[in-house]
Amino acid sequence: MHIWILTDGKIGDRVQCLGVVSRLGEAAEEKVISPGKPWEWLMPRGPVPPKHRPGRPGSPIAPPFPDVAIASGRRMVPYLKAVKAASGGRTFTVFLKDPRIGKSAADLIWMPRHDRFRADNVLVTDTGPHPLTPEAIAAAVEARPAEWDQLPSPRLGVLTGNPISGTRDQAAALAHFMQQIDHAKAEVGSIIVTQSRRTPEPVMAALRKRLDGFPHWIWSPETDNPYRAMLGYVDMLAVTADSHNMMSEALSTGKPVFPMRPYRLNPKLAGFIDRLDAAGQTRPFEGALAPYDYVPVDATEEIAEAIRRGLAARNR
Repeated sequence: MHIWILTDGKIGDRVQCLGVVSRLGEAAEEKVISPGKPWEWLMPRGPVPPKHRPGRPGSPIAPPFPDVAIASGRRMVPYLKAVKAASGGRTFTVFLKDPRIGKSAADLIWMPRHDRFRADNVLVTDTGPHPLTPEAIAAAVEARPAEWDQLPSPRLGVLTGNPISGTRDQAAALAHFMQQIDHAKAEVGSIIVTQSRRTPEPVMAALRKRLDGFPHWIWSPETDNPYRAMLGYVDMLAVTADSHNMMSEALSTGKPVFPMRPYRLNPKLAGFIDRLDAAGQTRPFEGALAPYDYVPVDATEEIAEAIRRGLAARNR
C-alpha cells in the first residue's frame, strides 16, 4: 500500500498522521508542504498554488498518486482535495481534525468528540491518534534511566504541558499547580516529571523547588526525553489536562490516569475530562491517587480500521 502524509510540518499534526500509518503496518512518504503567501491566507478553501498543482514539474503532489493520503492542518485541505481529483478518485483521502469546509474535504474525517462537526463520513472518538504502541513502550522501559529504580513506590509520572495557560493570572495558575504537586507528594512515594515543548520555564523552576527534598526525578531537555519509558514504568500517571494529545497517549497504556485540571481549562477540554471521569477511564486528581482498572483507550486503531473498511468498500 502506497501512503502519503501531507502536513505543513507542525509536530502535532505529523505525530498524529504517523500514528495512524504505523497501525496500518505500512511505511509512508511524508510531504511537508508550505503553500506560501498569499495562498495560505485563502486556505482551507483553497486553491492550491499554481506551482503546486499535481501536473506541474516539482509539485509536492505530483503522480504517481498513493492508495491513501492522510493529511492534517487546515492548509493541507486543498492539497488533499487536489490529490483526490487528480487521481480520478482512486486515492482514499483521510483528514484528521476539523477541515473547516465540511464533509467534502476527504473520504474519511476523524474528529475529537469535543469538536462539533459531524457528518456521515466523520469518525468521532474521545481520544486522539498517536504513534505509541505497547511494543515501543516496553522497549523504552528497558532503556530507562537507572536512577528510577532507586525511587520508592508508588511512582507517579507527571506529564507536564502548560498548566498556566488559559488565564492572565499566571501567578494564581502556578500556585494552583503547586498545590496539586503538594497533593501528589502526600499520596505517592516518588514523582517522575517530564515536560513538553509548551512548558514554560517558570513552571519547571517552581517544580524543581517544590520537589526538593522529596524523592523525584525531573527530565532535563539536554538529554533524550524518556517519555515513552515513563508511560510504561510508573505505577500511575498524572497529566496536565491542557494537553489532549498527552491525555490520549496516557490512556492507551491502561495505567491509572489522573488529569490535573489547570486553574483555567477551556470548556472543550473540560467536557473531554468530564466524559473520561464519567466512563471510569480517569479519576479526579483531587481524590486518592490509588490504582484502578479500565480498558485501555486507543483511537488510533479505530481510525486505522476505518481506513481499512473504506479501502475495502472502494475496491469492491
